[in-house]
Amino acid sequence: MSAPVETEPQAASPQCPAHRSGDLFPLPGSSYRGPAPRYQELREQEPVVRVRTEGGVDAWLVTRYKDVRELSADPRLSRARACGPGAPRVGGTMHTTPEMIISLDSPEHSRLRKLVAGAFTLRRVERMRQGVQQVADQLLDDMQGRQGPVDLVQQLAVPLPLTVIGELLGVPAQDLRDFEKWARAFATVDDRAGGEESLQGLAKLSEYIVGLVADKRAAPADDMLSELIAARDNDDRLSEEELVTFGFTLIGAGFDTTANQLANSVLALLADHPGQWRWLAEDHSRIPRAVDELLRHVNLFATDTTGFPRIAAEDIEVGGVTIPKGDAVLLSLASANRDPAVFADPDRLDLDRARNPHISFGHGVHHCLGKHLGRMELEIALEGLLRRFPDLRLAVPESELPWHTGEINHTLTSLPVTWGEQA
Repeated sequence: MSAPVETEPQAASPQCPAHRSGDLFPLPGSSYRGPAPRYQELREQEPVVRVRTEGGVDAWLVTRYKDVRELSADPRLSRARACGPGAPRVGGTMHTTPEMIISLDSPEHSRLRKLVAGAFTLRRVERMRQGVQQVADQLLDDMQGRQGPVDLVQQLAVPLPLTVIGELLGVPAQDLRDFEKWARAFATVDDRAGGEESLQGLAKLSEYIVGLVADKRAAPADDMLSELIAARDNDDRLSEEELVTFGFTLIGAGFDTTANQLANSVLALLADHPGQWRWLAEDHSRIPRAVDELLRHVNLFATDTTGFPRIAAEDIEVGGVTIPKGDAVLLSLASANRDPAVFADPDRLDLDRARNPHISFGHGVHHCLGKHLGRMELEIALEGLLRRFPDLRLAVPESELPWHTGEINHTLTSLPVTWGEQA
């Protein structure tokens, strides 16, 4: 039996000029439901187009699946040049520090990735399944005991990946509450507040992780941080700074993105596709394929791109256009995931989609190291919700849901849900 077909609500198409330099990035109209409507026109008419960014500099915006995938793996596009001194400030994107793994080019990137990749293999992640299941069950037990309505963001979407990341790093149980507070502040980007809360979280986390690395070095335990401390390739190993920086990267990428993806996926189903929620509840074997479709369909990035600009290290020809050396390039994963050349009826949520080569985890050398863990957490969380709350529904009108502004991701502040006979 195929998943029920439901019509996807369409946002009104903005009136954007069609000429080559008329668009300001980020494009207006993006939401968790999908990328800005303008991307459809760009894929058809100008798949590689020069846009003006909020940072005041021009950048090339790439929108077709084929081009985005190829450029994601093209070594001529440099992440390091986009993060170094004097790099163009492309507004609406995430600015990472030069020493982070997502900011490096080869050979530095290859060296660091080789040292840490063993901690994220599918086999190792599968060994974690029972522990992740226990964390999810405890959170869902508490949720079920509250009898609704509850805030799914605070009850499940945030604490599940945060607890898992804390346990991965070997954070002692008595420190998890402070760890969660600092990590949440670190992952929150709010331009209106000047980033003060995020900086405070960064400072607290930095001090804590430095101490944690020292503790694990003195007394190794069965956790990923201890494994990374011990990891070596011949005589090479991670430096102290690299260990601390990787801890930050793991927190930002492994907690915040998973939390937002889970909350937005549940919202997409409950608000627009309640029939598909019930369809999943009928047969939980459908969940893995559904998770991949939700990863493709639900738009995580508020800018519709990876959030990480790149710089052309030499002239690059793509889509009939030459991108000159030194120019900034933005790759729209959200647009690529809606490309009709790859995905049949791409704007429809099809939880039974058989062929789904989405690139939500990126592609090439910078593809997400934690993709196996993120996918597993989403599967476990959705299975638990569907098993216990097959009649889950929003407790407030969707128009009343609060969204955090200034985020790189589409981030719900809260998601009140209820079930059973509650009003």
